[in-house]
Amino acid sequence: MSTRSQATLLMTASTERAALICIDALNAVQQPRCSPLSSVMTMANTLESSRQAWVIRGQSRARRAVSWPAWFARNTGEKPLLYLHTAASSAQLRALSSEVRQRAILCNDSKSRASPSLPLWLASNPLCTPYDPASGEEARAIVLAGLQALYVEGQPGFYYLALHDQNDGPGLSPLDREDALKGMYRVRRAYTSELRVHLLGAGRAFDEVVHAAQLLETDWKVEVQLWSCPSYTRLAREAQAAQRWNRLHPLLAKRSCHLRQCLAGAGTPVIAVTGYPQPIVDQLAGHVDGRFVALGAGSVEASAPSRYWIATLALKALADDGRIDAEQVETALHRYHLK
Repeated sequence: MSTRSQATLLMTASTERAALICIDALNAVQQPRCSPLSSVMTMANTLESSRQAWVIRGQSRARRAVSWPAWFARNTGEKPLLYLHTAASSAQLRALSSEVRQRAILCNDSKSRASPSLPLWLASNPLCTPYDPASGEEARAIVLAGLQALYVEGQPGFYYLALHDQNDGPGLSPLDREDALKGMYRVRRAYTSELRVHLLGAGRAFDEVVHAAQLLETDWKVEVQLWSCPSYTRLAREAQAAQRWNRLHPLLAKRSCHLRQCLAGAGTPVIAVTGYPQPIVDQLAGHVDGRFVALGAGSVEASAPSRYWIATLALKALADDGRIDAEQVETALHRYHLK
């Protein structure tokens, strides 16, 4: 074996060992429910204390941040890398991902005003696994999964998290964790009525989805199956891969995907909401059975859709399916001052 091959093996073993120490350190810390931003900042402090990871704070004046990436280039051994930054455009993020050699967990404080091109670039970049967590528990699970996938299993690419400090979002049980990493998990579990909709929400927009569910149930007696969707893009990619495999293997049993397994049923309308531009949720359209409504920034308002628009368009989906009278949609438009 050549000296270079031996060095690569040693580097891989060293990286894996460092990642496992980081995972153990994070698992040893009991973290209260908090926002995604607060959760990641707490994890960053723990990783710095472990001395087994590089933590780069984009707004910091610390030596490592100032001399980045020259400091990183002088180090031949790879460690887990958590980069906290505020990239507002796809150009900035492309430059950042190039600096880290397309291997890192990149966490963007989404309070910065992001350009529409940023989420579209994330969705189209096969090296990126993008997430928009609604809660600190989701963010924690994603960072741990990134450490495992990138630095223990050695998978290529980088993880991306859009962070906000708005609220603590839904809780995440151990049983839900794997579903969340796949892209979506159910927050509200039971139906007792035939008049119902699926409401899907991600990141900061999830809070408006929760309030829309309350409006639908209180004002219109419509039951809501509520889902948190940390990654619409991961859902879409898996669905597209299953679709392609089924197309190329017509004689074999069809493959399903997490999205279809979650939403299987009698054609219940699905309303998917994001604070990003609508094309992010449009990715799901061809993989949902039943009526599908995609709502994002710019779809009905300049910003992310409000709870009132979400509830009203859920009613319209039910009306279009013939499950309620169209007059109820007109009533909702007036009640919520939308026209």
